[in-house]
Amino acid sequence: MRKIVSLLLSFMMFFALAACGQSASSEKQGEIQSAVQKTEEQSETPQNGAEAEQLETGKQSDTEMETELSESVSTEEQEADVSTKILVVYFSCTGTTKLLAEYAAEILGADLYEIVPEDPYTEADLAYYTNGRADQEQNDPNVRPAISGGVENMDEYDTIILGYPIWHGQAPRIISTFLESYDFSGKTIVPFCTSHSSGIGSSADNLHDLSDEAKWGDGRRFGAETSRRTIEEWIGELELTKANVFDN
Repeated sequence: MRKIVSLLLSFMMFFALAACGQSASSEKQGEIQSAVQKTEEQSETPQNGAEAEQLETGKQSDTEMETELSESVSTEEQEADVSTKILVVYFSCTGTTKLLAEYAAEILGADLYEIVPEDPYTEADLAYYTNGRADQEQNDPNVRPAISGGVENMDEYDTIILGYPIWHGQAPRIISTFLESYDFSGKTIVPFCTSHSSGIGSSADNLHDLSDEAKWGDGRRFGAETSRRTIEEWIGELELTKANVFDN
């Protein structure tokens, strides 16, 4: 009987010790896992902080780039404000000179002004060698056809692009009216003409005396089929948007 009791007590003590061992092992394993987790969290915290700092730095760089770009655009706008202000002026009865003047104004971003005669020209007036109105005016260098309206803010412009058709080898007399109506001192005038065959010839030179206080650029003749590309190339040669470099 005593042996049986001793055996039972031994088994009970064995199971009790095993249970205590498992409990201690579980607690130790839990402590190890907790320590590992804390270590991982601590190692992640600086990394997350570094990432946050990098993101913040990237945002600041983007903001600085946007600011610099904005300042650059603002500077360019300011430079444009103080650059040459151009007015494209034209006289046209058939639409040929008008179209080229519109091309020039679009390319330059310039203002556009049409010389409108107070007494409009009719087809009969323009008929060559009929002793009509245009023939009579071109034969008299003192004729000054009246212009309807005018340029109210001429003082604001630095450069005038002046377009006209060739009538009997010369600019129409209404161009003389225009040039004698304003003070072009210190301004640059660049003439161009339209013609089926005649070149600009002496038409531009004869206008110089009507406004000798201006700086005159070399004139150029264009045909009726002139393209926008041709006008753009001509304007590029003038370099009007950079500086006025013509001599008197």
